[in-house]
Amino acid sequence: MEPKKFGLNDIVEMKKQHPCGTNKWKIIRMGADVRIKCEGCQHSVMIPRREFEKKMKKVLISASEA
Repeated sequence: MEPKKFGLNDIVEMKKQHPCGTNKWKIIRMGADVRIKCEGCQHSVMIPRREFEKKMKKVLISASEA
């Protein structure tokens, strides 16, 4: 299986929606851990990269497009 492509400042869709009701997240930090910020309520979460890759569905808006 091909690894998912994502980068800093990309807007991604996760498999599960956030309790605030939105499913759009912005990648604000990358490394061994990935920090993502909810586009609805601005809550940020840091999760291990491996877990993030499993839970990410797709890239909605790439930062390189904008």
